[in-house]
Amino acid sequence: MKRILLALSVVALLATSACGTKKKLAECESKNKEIQDLLNTATVKLNTCLSEKEAMNAQLDYLKKNNSDLINNMGNMTTLSTKGAQNIEKALESMKEKDLKITRLQDALTKKDSVTLALVTSLKKEVGISDPDIQVNVEKGVVFISIADKLLFKSGSYMVSDRAKEVLAKVAKVVNSKPTFECMVEGHTDNVPYKSNGVLLDNWDLSVKRSTSIVRVLTELDLQPKQLIAAGRGEYVPLVDNNSSDNRQTNRRTRIVVMPKIDEFYEMIEKEMKNLTGK
Repeated sequence: MKRILLALSVVALLATSACGTKKKLAECESKNKEIQDLLNTATVKLNTCLSEKEAMNAQLDYLKKNNSDLINNMGNMTTLSTKGAQNIEKALESMKEKDLKITRLQDALTKKDSVTLALVTSLKKEVGISDPDIQVNVEKGVVFISIADKLLFKSGSYMVSDRAKEVLAKVAKVVNSKPTFECMVEGHTDNVPYKSNGVLLDNWDLSVKRSTSIVRVLTELDLQPKQLIAAGRGEYVPLVDNNSSDNRQTNRRTRIVVMPKIDEFYEMIEKEMKNLTGK
């Protein structure tokens, strides 16, 4: 009876952990979508401002040509009308103001891109992308490190290998230099049913357990627990169809998502958008 109660407690604990992880993952994905939508809106506004600037340039050229024609026709500088001069002055002032707002918004977007680029460069240098089982790339402004499960775990196991600890140590070194960054560890499996061993029920359980195993290794490498998020995606986000051995191997992976604090960049972009619209 004690053994049954203990097994039920473990299953309940895992279910609670999975629910908590799904909620954190959903919150994180929601935040990431929100900042991406904001960035897209900012880009549209930036392009609109650039179009307006181009139109102003055309208007200014017309005013200059008009006044030049007056000068040539009358042969006297005094023919430059007061109204024409005022129009030129207003156009120049408007262009200066628009240029300033465009520059500030571009600086905000460039700062975010620069942080991402620096992070990718550091990771590629430390981790070494020559290993085909390790990939570092950027999607929608977020840095992803994808590591094949054959490098991390034995088949059906969630015990981290010594080779994997070497790779994770390099990742931790880079992330440790960015204390304001967050690191989400996602476990992914293929669609081959997992044979329950009494502790893990299915592939979803396995993916979560592998994720928490990686998180524990990262904390041992001095990453702050508050920077880490453990998430299991099971078989539900495959890279390719699970219709061959090679494809299933591709889908068995752990993905480490390294991202700056979304709130910091949200506030920065939001501030510059308000300056751009004058509100």
